[in-house]
Amino acid sequence: MAAFTKPSRDELDAFVRSIGLAKLDEFQTVEAGSVNSNFSLRCGAARFFLRIFEEQNQEGAEREIVRIRTISSRGVRTPAAIGQGSLAGKPAAVFPWIEGSISCQRGVTPSRALALGAALAGVHRAGADLPASPNRFDPAALRKRLGLIDPGAYPVERLRAALDGAAAARDPSVPTGFMHGDLFRDNVLWAAEDSDELVALLDFESASHGALAYDLAVTVLAWCYGDAFEPTLARALVAGYVAARPMAAAEMRAFYTEARLAAVRFTITRITDYAMRGGENRVMKDWRRFLARLDALEAMGP
Repeated sequence: MAAFTKPSRDELDAFVRSIGLAKLDEFQTVEAGSVNSNFSLRCGAARFFLRIFEEQNQEGAEREIVRIRTISSRGVRTPAAIGQGSLAGKPAAVFPWIEGSISCQRGVTPSRALALGAALAGVHRAGADLPASPNRFDPAALRKRLGLIDPGAYPVERLRAALDGAAAARDPSVPTGFMHGDLFRDNVLWAAEDSDELVALLDFESASHGALAYDLAVTVLAWCYGDAFEPTLARALVAGYVAARPMAAAEMRAFYTEARLAAVRFTITRITDYAMRGGENRVMKDWRRFLARLDALEAMGP
């Protein structure tokens, strides 16, 4: 359950009034997410999504809100904040509530993968001129996280070698820009459980400036791997992407390195953010699932 900060009813009432919404009639925790505190609000006939930012300061939260508003105004299907401020001493924002269905892995079809690839390309195109923002998960930050991990309990040396190897092999000439960074299945809504209509991309908490091929690699790793990689899904996702944003040969060649870096990134952060913190009041994600992806990538090779 994602509710690390639990504001009082009086605090919620005051916050709702401060951003011009009708009287708060109902609120409840949204049992999703693993970093921020999320709530459903009902004000009269309207429903809203409230996020309390747990790991960003006011400046970081404002930057995220502005970026989302910008890409939303340019056609990206993502809800833009309708109001923001401070709640329980932390930055907070309210978004329109979007009805939709989250796909399970069995529900990922080539048609959905095609639509998702096009949507990701749309994010990259819409954010092309946004100011560069820091990446909290770049190789330097990941090395710092590795220093916090017990090498007796986790494969630290294996991860350090893979991280250093991928970081050294990156091509600095490939296109960079605004990227989502975390486009997993729970961050995409579909019109219905059996629909291929994508209605919203969510949660730009990890958005930053970086290699666009890396963002595509993250999405392929997230959507096109069950017990192993599923080439049909991967081909469809990439086809949807390049139809909307063509990639040069050098960017395609860079994909293997960026995918290895993505697999290392999520292995490390799932150790530090989940395994090392315990499961109380937190969605748990298994770091070994991404180590398996790294193994599979290295077995295939470039």
